[in-house]
Amino acid sequence: MMGSQPARVPIFPLAGALLFPRAQLPLHIFEDRYREMVRDAIDGAGQIAMIQPLHDGDNAPLHKVGCLGDLVGVEELDDGRFNIILQGVQRFRWIREAESNALYRVADVDLAAFDDSEPDPLSPAMRAAVEEEARAFGDALRLQVDWEQVARLDDETFVNAIAQVAPFDVGAKQALLEEESLARRAELVTQLMQFQRLAPGGAASDQTLQ
Repeated sequence: MMGSQPARVPIFPLAGALLFPRAQLPLHIFEDRYREMVRDAIDGAGQIAMIQPLHDGDNAPLHKVGCLGDLVGVEELDDGRFNIILQGVQRFRWIREAESNALYRVADVDLAAFDDSEPDPLSPAMRAAVEEEARAFGDALRLQVDWEQVARLDDETFVNAIAQVAPFDVGAKQALLEEESLARRAELVTQLMQFQRLAPGGAASDQTLQ
């Protein structure tokens, strides 16, 4: 699926849910249309594409960049719901919505739009700056964090994990997803943490980051 021709993929629009290449995203699937999507993925290519909507509502317009994921974990519950885990494969650029008889949305996407090979590591100074701000941000949110374990994470996993779990708004999360390099994403995530931490009401407020 990595050629220059558009790839047709099932689309799961979900605000605030970021998937990055090589990162994992656990999801609880309960709506009928997405149960169908999971069943079709199990029977088919085993892939689902995550993308953020621009606003709430069925068939809302979507952002232009998302990430394709492999279905690497599936637990079907007795009532037909699923717990799944996606492993990020490749970011994509949206081309067009495709006609489909499925309950869920399907799109043609460009999987060659981004170079998602493993990135260069951060400089020691940048890594230290991200960790310092992450500690301050975690303290502001009163989070219990195993910082010794965090220190053992590679740079990409560390930065992308913050982007996934931090309570940034949709626009901020989308900007993080679309950053071309890990270094630029690290700079942006540090700025976003600092902005939200120092905003009126602090990191736990409803302050938006757009």
